[in-house]
Amino acid sequence: MKYYSTNKNATLASLEEAVVKGLASDKGLYMPEHIHPLDQKMIRNLKNMSFHEIACSVAQAFFGEDITSETLDKIVKETLSFETPVVAVENNIYSLELFHGPTLAFKDVGARFMARLLGYFIQKQGIKEVNVLVATSGDTGSAVANGFLGVEGIHVYVLYPKGKVSPIQECQFTTLGQNITALEIDGTFDDCQALVKSAFMDDELNHHMMLTSANSINVARFLPQSFYYFNAYAQLDRIDKADELVVCVPSGNFGNITAGLFAHRMGLPVKRFIAANNRNDVFLEYLNTGIYRPRPSVATIANAMDVGDPSNFARILDLYGNNEETHRIITNLISGDRFTDEEIAEAIRRVYKQTDYLLDPHGACGYLALEKGLNENETGVFLETAHPAKFKDTVDRILEKEIEIPAKLQAFMKGTKQSVPLKKDFTAFKTYLLSR
Repeated sequence: MKYYSTNKNATLASLEEAVVKGLASDKGLYMPEHIHPLDQKMIRNLKNMSFHEIACSVAQAFFGEDITSETLDKIVKETLSFETPVVAVENNIYSLELFHGPTLAFKDVGARFMARLLGYFIQKQGIKEVNVLVATSGDTGSAVANGFLGVEGIHVYVLYPKGKVSPIQECQFTTLGQNITALEIDGTFDDCQALVKSAFMDDELNHHMMLTSANSINVARFLPQSFYYFNAYAQLDRIDKADELVVCVPSGNFGNITAGLFAHRMGLPVKRFIAANNRNDVFLEYLNTGIYRPRPSVATIANAMDVGDPSNFARILDLYGNNEETHRIITNLISGDRFTDEEIAEAIRRVYKQTDYLLDPHGACGYLALEKGLNENETGVFLETAHPAKFKDTVDRILEKEIEIPAKLQAFMKGTKQSVPLKKDFTAFKTYLLSR
């Protein structure tokens, strides 16, 4: 399988090259030349398969041309040491709980898969060290840091916006040490992401050190996230709730919903998608007007979605032709909605009081969009992307009570913060990396 750039001005890359490089030379994102559909007989049989079996089948369709079945099976097995259950909330609305991994966030799947795939490739090539740059608005940094912790030949630099991630999220990537370095940037997530992209384009830096990204711009990070869409369908099919399925995705950098759209292209029977936004609603504006107008992000209580220029928008456009018909095709499949901090908080209070189900701020956006937009005969599933305790201060304040912190998170909070403060200008960032 070859991978091309969304900007169409870079040479085709192998999977190995796409994973190790992260970003194409023309600043575009890599896309697979072909998306192989799964056999419809297999789709109907998903309900009889385990999560591991489902993931192996999907991974084979993406990566089977480039990796042996034995190696791929081993990588998937090491990635999936946890479940992603579907839980009924009320009526025909279900939560897909993606917070049962090591850092209690949905990005654990993609981060762990990429760490093992990248480790396999650098060992195969005999590369001494690869330096992973990752910008985070919250959960990406913790998932990547823990997924890559202790992996030989890889050093991770996590760039995060000062004061704009939750304290528990910060603990998950600033207390690890070893091959993980946290860089506290005096700016926004978009500033962090811009620094990462600029680093890839800087010849001097790339001559000094081998760089790649573990954000969802890397194909090895976002493609494995399609696994749990298939697993969610299988669980709903077991209880005869998979027909007329609507999937709602809390959306920030749009890697997650892009993985769902890839699953749909592979044959997963999803009727339509909803992209749930907070106040950072550039995608909703695109759906309504056909115009994409990126702008600086604003801080909200759903901080992992505070993205004003989502990278994976380019992949969505490319997936549907990037031509005069693209907007029509996208709006036929994807709708959008946006919610304020006040609406998010009210939903967390109301749902907890009425059903005893505890939403996190991001999942609350997804729940609200389904509650508002689900038709009578449809089944809706929203992605509950992180455990509510990762946003403990916010959720405690909303509920006016102390929520319990899981043991996994308590362990991170016992560590000592280790981070390097940096300004948001590229010169300071480059100087730091050149000193390493």
